[in-house]
Amino acid sequence: MKLSTVLLSFSYLSLANSLSLFGNDQATLKAGEDSLKVPGENPLNYCADPTDYILAIEYADLDPNPPKAGTNLTITASGTFSKDVEQGTKVLLQVKYGLITLIKQEADLCDQIGNVDLECPLKKGPMTLTKQVKIPKEVPKGKYTVSADVYTEKGEKVTCLNAVTYF
Repeated sequence: MKLSTVLLSFSYLSLANSLSLFGNDQATLKAGEDSLKVPGENPLNYCADPTDYILAIEYADLDPNPPKAGTNLTITASGTFSKDVEQGTKVLLQVKYGLITLIKQEADLCDQIGNVDLECPLKKGPMTLTKQVKIPKEVPKGKYTVSADVYTEKGEKVTCLNAVTYF
């Protein structure tokens, strides 16, 4: 089963995490115990109060948690879209290693969504996403900050997620 849209964003966030930051000796990834934490076993926080976001995330789980270098990370997430997500929706992805920006790019969500076997438009209603990502064996230790901001052509927030991880 597949989720949609910015669980695609979540997938991008998790993919970005997995591509460059998981070591063998890390502690379980958990976000702060505040109201912005995304439900589930993950290091994710919302950027702001998600009440008005188009995507309401029910849960997002990483397996294994913590991820291990040289293994596959399985991302399972579920949520509900309050409206269709159409062509023109953008994802702004940023990944930092310490103070160094590794990735900072904006992409059209619908152009990228095929990477998680979905297509636009993403329809209003519930969706589930399961995606496996290979984590490289060599991952430098340090602080990683990842953010994914997803918004429609009209500027409506689909979701916005952050994660900070130390290795």
